[in-house]
Parts: sequence; structure tokens; C-alpha cells
Amino acid sequence: MAALVPLVVLLPLLGAALALILGRHRRMQVAVSTAVLSAVLVISVIQLIFTDANGGTVVYVGGWEAPFGITLVVDRLAAIMLVISSIILLGVLLYSVGQGVADRHRETPVSIYHPTYLILSAGVFNAFIAGDLFNLYVGFEILLSASYVLLTLRGTGERIRAGVTYIIVSLVSSLFFLAAIALIYGATGTVNIAQLSVRIAELPADVQLILHILLLIAFGIKAAVFPLSFWLPDSYPTAPAPVTAVFAGLLTKVGVYAIIRTETVIFPESDLSVLLFVVGGLTMIVGILGALAQADVKRLLSFTLVSHIGYMIFGIALGSVLGYAATIYYVVHHITVQTTLFLTTGLIERIGGATSINRLGGLLKASPLLGVLFFIGAVNLGGIPPFSGFIGKIGLFVAGAEVADWLVWVMIGAGALTSLLTLYALTRFWNMAFWRGSREVEGYSSVLLDSLQEAPGAVLTQERQTTRLMFAATTGLVLVTIALTIFAGPILDYANRAAENLVDPSVYVSLVFPGGTR
Repeated sequence: MAALVPLVVLLPLLGAALALILGRHRRMQVAVSTAVLSAVLVISVIQLIFTDANGGTVVYVGGWEAPFGITLVVDRLAAIMLVISSIILLGVLLYSVGQGVADRHRETPVSIYHPTYLILSAGVFNAFIAGDLFNLYVGFEILLSASYVLLTLRGTGERIRAGVTYIIVSLVSSLFFLAAIALIYGATGTVNIAQLSVRIAELPADVQLILHILLLIAFGIKAAVFPLSFWLPDSYPTAPAPVTAVFAGLLTKVGVYAIIRTETVIFPESDLSVLLFVVGGLTMIVGILGALAQADVKRLLSFTLVSHIGYMIFGIALGSVLGYAATIYYVVHHITVQTTLFLTTGLIERIGGATSINRLGGLLKASPLLGVLFFIGAVNLGGIPPFSGFIGKIGLFVAGAEVADWLVWVMIGAGALTSLLTLYALTRFWNMAFWRGSREVEGYSSVLLDSLQEAPGAVLTQERQTTRLMFAATTGLVLVTIALTIFAGPILDYANRAAENLVDPSVYVSLVFPGGTR
């Protein structure tokens, strides 16, 4: 099984090179990209089954054992992240292929899009299996370099401006991360995550605190936690629909994943739970208040994306088995649901010619399937039972209820309020865009809708063609969200086993150093 681990990174990189060579052969490029991500999905599922049965897999690249060489680690957390990310990347790729056919590849030019998309995939996969901080940094830089290209496809003024903001913020985050790596290596003599679990504890408390906060700032920017989330609502909505979907679904969760590793392996003894509770609560509330003020559904979803990161930070702050198990489940749920909502938004824009609540109407009659797809995603994200959003939130609230602390109860209240406001914001949009008749749009006015903020530079676009493949890909991912509900029991059991490993850092350390470490 160890031989399969590097393939999740190597195959996308080789696929990107081949896709670049085949730049003038559109169908072959599409076939390469689809085959590569399908192969990675199969490998990821095999790894998940093997890891759950055997505890994990470690690969010492080039035969250089830790801490001297590059170490790739697949434990239960990494395995489930590989599976869900490969599902999302494959689903969005199929959607983008369908969109490319409809647009004649204007939005996603094949010669550029497919190689870059595969490089982005390689960066995501590398980040999940990195066994040392520098390799994690490399994974971040790979996916960020690719994301710059994807974000600015076609080079419109709006996308260039959003790309500049995104690049500057990402570079600041990278500088914090690189500075933290340098300081950690200077203080401990290693960047191997498992070895740091032992050596960090030997440092003075004030030094530990500085290093801890530096890493949290770097990963907090990437995860878009408040107040480091200001860049996201203006950056993501400008990109093509498939790019926005994969950014919203996956990229912020790579930051959340890094925070989990920081709190459970690198700084298991350092307690910043109060800070994380406060940051998580503010992320929920500020994010959802921003969503309520938006008329444009892309910006609305971008703000809800920020707000729901707060739930994950809440689970991490709890630091318990139940807290981490619920967080893992919620991360998997949110990756899938947020991606599907952005894909359905892409379909809404093409069928309705706009994404603003003030310009849309009659969509349920125009496309009943689209109405169903968006409605399922909306009530799921809003936490309506029996969907996975409800299961994840209840899991977090139950885990929090076991902690006898007033701050935790405030967080539970903030989470419940955020859930209700999310449901209100999304169903308000569904009611106006789908249930309201198209003839009612012109001249329709209300104090509430008139007070909503339109997206900067928003214009009414022409209705564009959709393809069956776009609907099929979106429907497939919606079915995945439903599967998270149907199979919630086994998934939560798996998440619980992963959480048990997380709260005991010695499990990760012994996986990398079977004979012990210093």
C-alpha cells in the first residue's frame, strides 16, 4: 500500500505535463484529466480502507527515513480528506467539461485550464499527506500558484483586481508560514511534524506561544477565519463557476486541516481554546451577518462559507474526541454542500442571466431540477433534519454540551443562530429566484430587498446554454450530500476513530517513528 501513497501527488503532476503537451487535442486532454482524477479517487478509497484497518501508512521518499527525508503520512484524517477532495475535484472537472462544451471553452480554455487544474489537485493532495511543515508549505504554494491562474482566467478587469487581492493576501499568509517554519527549525532543529510533537514541549512556554500563534495566523488566513477573512467575498465570486466551486469547497478546508494538525500534533499541550472559541464565534456571526446583506447569491454563499468555518474552529477548540469527530464529519459535509451550491449558482446564472435576487424570477418553471438541487443544498447548509448539516451541527453541540463552560454555551447559541440565519438567507433567495414569477421581477420593490447590497460591478448577463453533463455532475454531488446523511452512522464511526487518534499525538508519532524519537 505504501507504493500507492505518492501516486496521489505524482499522477496529477504527470497528468498536467501530458495535458500541456496535448494542448491542441481537446478530447485527449479531457480524457487525461478525467482518468487521472478517477485513478486518484480509486487509490484514495483503497488507502482509506487500508488505513482504517491498519492505522495508517508512512512513506519515506527516496528511502531517507524521518526526520532526514521527506515523509508522507496517511492516517485516518488524511485518508478521508483524500477521498472527499478527489470526489469533489472529479465532479467539478466534469461540470467544467460540460461548461466548456456549452461556451466553446471561453471560460475554461482547455490548453490552460486542465494542466492548471491538475496542478491545483496535486497541491491539495500533497498538503493532506505532508509529514513535515516544509512539505506542507510546498503543497500550499503549489495549489496557490495554480489558483492564481484559475482565478484570473480570461483576464477581465474584475478578475485581475480580485486576483491581485488574493495574491497579496496569500503571499502574506505564506510569509507568516515560512517565518514560522524558520523559527521552529531554529528552536527545535526539525520541521518533521511527528518529531515536533516531542521537541516543541521542551521549549519555554513563551516561545511555544509565539510559534503557535504564528502558525495559527498563517493557517487562519488560508482558512478564512475572522478577522482574516476579509479577502474571500471579493475574490471567489469573480472566477468561473467551476473554479469558484472548487475554491469554496476545498481550499479553505486545507487551512482547517492544517489547524487541526497544529492543535493535535505540534502543540498538543498548549491551550488556546479560549482564543479559538472567540475567533470561531465571531467568524460565525460576522460571516452570516454579511450574508444577510447580500443581494448577489455568489457573495451570499461566500459569506456563508466564512460563517461555517466558525463551526469547524468551534469543534477544534473543544479538543475532545466528540469535538474532533463532529468537526471531521462537518468538514466533509461542508466541502460537498458548499461545492454543490456554487455549481448550482453557475447554472442559475446561465439560465436566469443573473445572480442577483433583484433580477431573478421564474426559475422553478424554467428548470424544476435546478430548483430541487438548490433547495436541497440550501436546507442542508441551513441544518434542517435529517440532512448532514443537521447531523454535523448536532454533533458539535452535543460535544460542546459536555463541557461545563459558559463560553461553550455562548458558542452553541451562536451556532444555532447562525444556522437559522443561514436557512433564512438561502430560502429567501430560493423564494425570490425560483418561486416568484418572472413577470413579477420588473418593478418589484420592497424595503428589505432594496436595502440589500449588489455585487460590485454587477451587470445583467445574457442567458447561456447549459449541458446535460453540467446538470449530471451537479446532481451527482448533491447525491453525495444525501449519501452523507444515509451513511452518517458509519461515517461518524470512522470520524470517531480518527478523532481518537488525534487526541493522542503519540499515535501519529509512533506511526512515523516506530522505534521512538527525540
